[in-house]
Amino acid sequence: MTRRLFYIALGATAGVLVVRKLTQTANRFAPGSVVGELTEAIRDFAAEVRLGMAEREDELRATLYGEEVAP
Repeated sequence: MTRRLFYIALGATAGVLVVRKLTQTANRFAPGSVVGELTEAIRDFAAEVRLGMAEREDELRATLYGEEVAP
């Protein structure tokens, strides 16, 4: 009887751990999570593009007008 109770408890514990792990994995790939990561990546990319555009604009101004632009 004690042996059965031990294996039932062991099985229940293993089942709970598996369900928790699967739930965490499912939440990581949930649409809200993926959209949040994608939105952050797009914002970072846009910031990098803006920075590059500003640097290039400064280079063009310096070339065309002969003025030195402070960084």
